[in-house]
Amino acid sequence: MEIKEHSKSGIKIAEIISNEIIIKTTEDALDLMGNIYYQGYDKMILHQKNITPEFFDLKTKLAGDILQKFTQYNMALSIIGDFSKYESNSLKNFIYESNKGLQVNFLSSMDEALNTL
Repeated sequence: MEIKEHSKSGIKIAEIISNEIIIKTTEDALDLMGNIYYQGYDKMILHQKNITPEFFDLKTKLAGDILQKFTQYNMALSIIGDFSKYESNSLKNFIYESNKGLQVNFLSSMDEALNTL
């Protein structure tokens, strides 16, 4: 895992880069968030491929649990990927509602993520 630093208006943003799944459980997300926060980052960018596919099945409640932690600890998060492959209307609505706020966004590109954060 590599952390690539981005900066916007003096705010440090961590982009997590890996070829592996990094977040499989809520505990993985908490560990990553703590690590990022400890290193002085205020916001995080994750790639869809680094999150277990179970996250995108809302029946598992994993997405809700993980995103609640990001909100609770005030760590803004952008998840970059192609979410059009998911056919679940519930997931599409979840992404739509998340994107209305400032805390968690599902976006298609790094430029969108940096502009949103």
